[in-house]
Amino acid sequence: MNEQSVGSLFDVLLVEDSPSDAYLLMRYFRHQDNPNCQIRWVQDGESALDYLHQRGDYSDAQLPKLIVLDLNLPGLDGCEVLAHTKNDPILKKIPVIILTTSNSESDILRAYNLHTNCYITKPVNLAEFSELYATINRFWLSMVQLPNL
Repeated sequence: MNEQSVGSLFDVLLVEDSPSDAYLLMRYFRHQDNPNCQIRWVQDGESALDYLHQRGDYSDAQLPKLIVLDLNLPGLDGCEVLAHTKNDPILKKIPVIILTTSNSESDILRAYNLHTNCYITKPVNLAEFSELYATINRFWLSMVQLPNL
């Protein structure tokens, strides 16, 4: 485990419109023996930008260390949120994982052209879901060194 995960909170912003998918992700992160990890969940692109810019209900929000972003969102879609994030001088330093049902080559190319750090198609069964989140946790929360913003 790296130093950043010991003693300080590791906020993850989850931008996901599906309550069942959000619940699964939050459940798996909690079961990965990572007591310092806090999942902050918003259900649409507008709320994600409000959170990241500490506006409205999110005026006291901490910038996350990691963003997990669905592409298919009501209103502002995931690519619009990604573009905004990667064009901001501070927010662009936050890694963004696209986690979506789309395996469309055009969606994948668009996301990488907008500088996503990772593109993952959502698994279809619980065993694959569990393995995916264990891998995300192990890599992004335990191995990678991320900047303090």
